[in-house]
Order: sequence, then structure tokens, then C-alpha cells
Amino acid sequence: MKKLTVIFVLLALGACKIIDDIVDIERIDGPCTILLTDGSTIVTNESLELSVRTQAITYRDDDGKLWSLFKGEYQSYTCGN
Repeated sequence: MKKLTVIFVLLALGACKIIDDIVDIERIDGPCTILLTDGSTIVTNESLELSVRTQAITYRDDDGKLWSLFKGEYQSYTCGN
């Protein structure tokens, strides 16, 4: 019975880690403008996904290609009409 309890606790802890990873991503509805550190901007009509933990932004361009920017590559972003 103790072995079963230990296995259950380990599975529950593993599930918590998976949930934390899922909750880490915040979806922000577009259109969005991203200000890069060099002063240029990226405009996307699609939504952004922001990693709360790393502050990395993932977005799609007009061709549907997926891109990621890390915190040191952008200054800010704004989304919405």
C-alpha cells in the first residue's frame, strides 16, 4: 500500500510540472506591433504567445512562418485595435 501511495504522489508531482509548463504561455490577441531593440518594428495581424517565465515572444508572419524573439531582442509590444 505504501508503494502505491508513493507512486501516486510522484505522478501527481509530475502532473503539476506539466500544468506549470502549460500555464507558462499567455496568448495575446492581435494585431500586434513589436518594438525591437534596434528601433525597428514588426507588425503581425496574428496573436502573440508570450512565455511568462522567459518573456520570449512567438508570432507568425503574413506567410504563416513561426518566429520567436527573446527578451534581449525586443523592447516592448502592443496588441489590439
